[in-house]
Amino acid sequence: MTATHTRPAPGTAGSPVVPGARRRPRVREAMPYLLLAPAVLALIALLGWPAVNVVVTSFRKLDLGELTRGEFTWIGFDNYAQILGNPEFWTVTLRTVVFTSSIVAATVLTALLLALLMKHVPVVPRVVLQVSLLLAWAMPQLAATTVFQWIFDQQYGILNKTLVLLGFESFAGHSWFATGASTLTVVGILITWQAVPFVAMTLYAALLGVPKDLYESAGIDGASGWQTFTAITWPQLKPVLMIVTFLSVLWDFKVFSQVWAMREGGPSGGSTTLPVMQYLEGIAGKHFGAAAAVSVLMVLVLVVVCAQYLRLLLRSQEVDL
Repeated sequence: MTATHTRPAPGTAGSPVVPGARRRPRVREAMPYLLLAPAVLALIALLGWPAVNVVVTSFRKLDLGELTRGEFTWIGFDNYAQILGNPEFWTVTLRTVVFTSSIVAATVLTALLLALLMKHVPVVPRVVLQVSLLLAWAMPQLAATTVFQWIFDQQYGILNKTLVLLGFESFAGHSWFATGASTLTVVGILITWQAVPFVAMTLYAALLGVPKDLYESAGIDGASGWQTFTAITWPQLKPVLMIVTFLSVLWDFKVFSQVWAMREGGPSGGSTTLPVMQYLEGIAGKHFGAAAAVSVLMVLVLVVVCAQYLRLLLRSQEVDL
């Protein structure tokens, strides 16, 4: 009989160790992080450094004189004490939160209805609606603001003239910018009109991803339209809806161009929001340290407003995974 010899498995006693064999798994494990490193470093350089610079500036006295002379005057929390001790800051903060919440609610609700409409109408009306939405989305912000100013103009606006023709004589010469609330209402309509196309098209794309077999099964079971929406459409649409809602909050909270271009935060500061207040402190008032403090406080307010919603969003993503 001839003796058979078995070769020892790699890594066991008596087996030869191949140089570099143990290092290869470690290299493979670290490869994703090495590939992501350049992008992470670029994000830190482009986003992290400016954010740190804003925080540092908020603790400095940086007016036009200090900026010109290149002086570094450290004043600690004086900028924050000045801003937080100003009653106008709290009024503007509350106004900004209410303004943002109203715009986001109107945007998401209108976009959801339009997405459902595009899902059920024939091809030609759907294409016309989609082209109209894209044209509204592509319109520049300042151009759209100018158009809305003419629509709501007190003397020559088409809205007042149309209402008068419909029998509402009291709207002859009506001023839609007489108060801060009415001014923000007009601005809110403008922002909603510009924000709806993106949200509607996103939700429509999510609706197209719902399997048709589910709707066919619901029809066979005799489910009503509302039952079909709550049992099939809504669960499939909810994750995307939460994401676009979160993005809308971020975008609408920092809106500046439309508010400033419409009435520059007037009349009498009645339509001033936190971004406008930051501009008035920094660019207009040349108090760059105080403006940086307003920026940091804006981020903190946004974190408080979105904390609960962000927690629900992350929880839903964990459930989906």
